Amino acid sequence: MPRFFVRRDAVTDDTVHITGEDARHISRSLRMAVGDPLTVCDMQKTEYECVLERITDSDVYARILSERQSDAEPGYVARLFQALPKGDKLDSVIQKSVECGVFEIVPFESERCVVRMKRDTEGKKTERRVRIAAEAAKQSGRAVLPTVHETVSFAEMLDLAAESDICIFCYEGDGTIPLGQAFDANALKKRISNGEAPTVSIVIGSEGGFSLDEVRRAREMGMTISGLGKRILRTETAAAFVLGCLVYALELDGN
Repeated sequence: MPRFFVRRDAVTDDTVHITGEDARHISRSLRMAVGDPLTVCDMQKTEYECVLERITDSDVYARILSERQSDAEPGYVARLFQALPKGDKLDSVIQKSVECGVFEIVPFESERCVVRMKRDTEGKKTERRVRIAAEAAKQSGRAVLPTVHETVSFAEMLDLAAESDICIFCYEGDGTIPLGQAFDANALKKRISNGEAPTVSIVIGSEGGFSLDEVRRAREMGMTISGLGKRILRTETAAAFVLGCLVYALELDGN
């Protein structure tokens, strides 16, 4: 069933008002008709099962049949800080991370990034990345639309990531602790069961990894320097790997 995201103020009484590109997509691309069903999410984890009542090129109105709290969102807030990779790899990182439950994605520049941010094209690139995240959220049945930020510097990334309850700085060199020891799953589960939403940040390097100075700066910020096992993962694999480990530890292990 088609899935769309709206702001909470687009929901009034028993009606949802859809505008902009989503309205045009419904009327022109999908060629949906009055009476067709759809799911609408209000960005606050509520899903509405609806039927279309009125369609124009710029406005769509749907009648709410039922609503429920989504069970698709994790009880924790996962934030991904991804160093700029080469080519279109970041597109894939965004897509897979959204599927794995990430809430926020922040690209950043590090010393060993081959790709560098260009201010004159950053806006358009961010718009495309936001669309990729939205499509992945719709495809995977998410109830919120993850945020994709513009690229920041390494120093800005450190400040943002350090605001989290737990920050896992992924590094393949010496002096790391295993990912399984980087967070206390039982403590996080207890907080989640108490209605809290602990924040877990994940920092991933580019193809060349991080310099020793960058690792030192991350450690000084209180981040947990963690290895990801005996095999070296590609940068486009690492984020989904760590997020998958979080999903298992906090959602799927049955304890």
